[in-house]
Amino acid sequence: MLGIKDAKPSRIYLIRHGHSTANEKGVLAGRDYGVFLTERGANQAVAVADQLRGINFAKIYSSPLPRCLETVKPLLVGRGRKLIEDYDAIEMEYGQWSGKKLLSLSRKRMWRDIQMQPSTVRFPDGESFEEMQNRILKMMARVALSGKNILICSHGDVIKAAIAGVLNLHLDQFQKLVIEPASISIVEYSTNGASLISSNQTGHLSNLKAPKKNRASKFRLGGGSGAS
Repeated sequence: MLGIKDAKPSRIYLIRHGHSTANEKGVLAGRDYGVFLTERGANQAVAVADQLRGINFAKIYSSPLPRCLETVKPLLVGRGRKLIEDYDAIEMEYGQWSGKKLLSLSRKRMWRDIQMQPSTVRFPDGESFEEMQNRILKMMARVALSGKNILICSHGDVIKAAIAGVLNLHLDQFQKLVIEPASISIVEYSTNGASLISSNQTGHLSNLKAPKKNRASKFRLGGGSGAS
């Protein structure tokens, strides 16, 4: 919420990184700095940049992970804006689950709680969903600027948790949200609080060839691969 009386609304554009090598392999990447965009993901990044070309962003933030930095790179061209890496936008810390195949993880006892009661889950040696949601919501409130557009490039689960918070949904409902790779969501901050303007916009990706289906595309953890 903007604390200044009569302040103009601030719009925050939440961009999920493009299709990654982990999405392609059906792996829960977590905070792996060795995960990059696929060729499809690179093309998606260009499509995002083209879609947002006419919008002036006062600040552009990104998770420090390479797949997000690569997604934002085409958008920076010709803008004269310096990218700000912000750790609060980073992927969830999945701890011991990081780097594992989603198909294998789906057989673990904790999987059902992740899908049905994520508010109760903390990953082994990792972060809880509640901690992750709190940090991204605090970041969004922190970076909002009266009358300005702000861009944050982040990750599927992080953006889903942020939108759930804006809508005052219980965290256990956030898995019902879908945030595809390279999608655009918009949240507006005003003196009256935060409002969701749009979620999971993917029309700018319609001309790109669809990825091959993989068995991990159905799993609701890590944001999904975007293959449907």
